Amino acid sequence: MRQRSVYRLDDERVLEMLAHPMRLRLLGLLRSEGPNTASGLARRVGESSGVTSYHLRRLAGAGLVEEDPERGTRRERWWRSAHEGTTYSPADFLGSPQAHRASVSMRREVNRWQQRLLDQWLAEEQDWDKAWVEAADSSDDVLRLTPVQASALSAEIWEVVQRYQRLGRDSAGEPDAARVVWFHHLVPVRGELPL
Repeated sequence: MRQRSVYRLDDERVLEMLAHPMRLRLLGLLRSEGPNTASGLARRVGESSGVTSYHLRRLAGAGLVEEDPERGTRRERWWRSAHEGTTYSPADFLGSPQAHRASVSMRREVNRWQQRLLDQWLAEEQDWDKAWVEAADSSDDVLRLTPVQASALSAEIWEVVQRYQRLGRDSAGEPDAARVVWFHHLVPVRGELPL
């Protein structure tokens, strides 16, 4: 079974380049919707093709996107994500205030995207089949764990998600199959829980 291609982000310069909201959006679109042109992405994000072209070149320079040789012509350049996902640890950048700020900026932008997606679900929920409304999930819990236990929990959940990622490839053609987004946040809390 084919392993997912995952980019390990450990370079401060790439982190700072990727912390730009437009670059995150373009990379996310190429990963979730497949290859596209600068013009097609510009229409999707409401920008000019000059803007998207510039950011695509920056992403390509970092090895995150690449030209799609199976598409395109001399007049039209198609781009695709070079990897199916990105992984990194904010802990790798704690020694550099500038890199840590970029890490926080990038995660805030991802959290904003997740909130927009959740808001979209709430607005559309009544239009979905009852089976999907029942299958959709949002939950939380408060646990008392050590850092080792928290890491083990995250790793175990990630293994399950990857197993379903592989199963999803097999069911992509099913009439009732839909893309599903999975979120996971595991953070320690000092003091009282914010309300």
